[in-house]
Amino acid sequence: MCEVAALRVGDIDSSRMVIRVEHGKGGKDRYVMLSSQLLRILRAYWRLVKPAAWLFPGRQGDRPVSTATLQAACRVAAREAELGKPVTVHTLRHSFATHLLEAGTDIRIIQVLLEAETYCPPTPDRGADLLSVSSPVRRDRAHCQAICLPWC
Repeated sequence: MCEVAALRVGDIDSSRMVIRVEHGKGGKDRYVMLSSQLLRILRAYWRLVKPAAWLFPGRQGDRPVSTATLQAACRVAAREAELGKPVTVHTLRHSFATHLLEAGTDIRIIQVLLEAETYCPPTPDRGADLLSVSSPVRRDRAHCQAICLPWC
């Protein structure tokens, strides 16, 4: 969640449709997908707020928004949407994975996108799991090359 708070305006790469996340999960830098819908929303937000350094600045503007503020905003949005279930910012990560899975995205791709270390056992239709490689190889992002993701 602090990954979102720490985003800078320059982390949005609309030409490649990715967002650069610095010091993300496990302290690693990575890129995440940027959908055209999110890009439209971020552009409208930028036109209104015109943030200078931080994409989501805190009250003074010289530091990013706090994670507590992000969680509070998420709770308000869930209440306004009348979801009826507790929702956290981390819930959005799981929802993203669920939507990808329901859309037919291979679990191995989802694991790479979410930087998940979970082992996915082989099945008859897809064979061995690409993510069952040793962690040094995984850190070198060899698994991305096997799946041919554009930002690896």
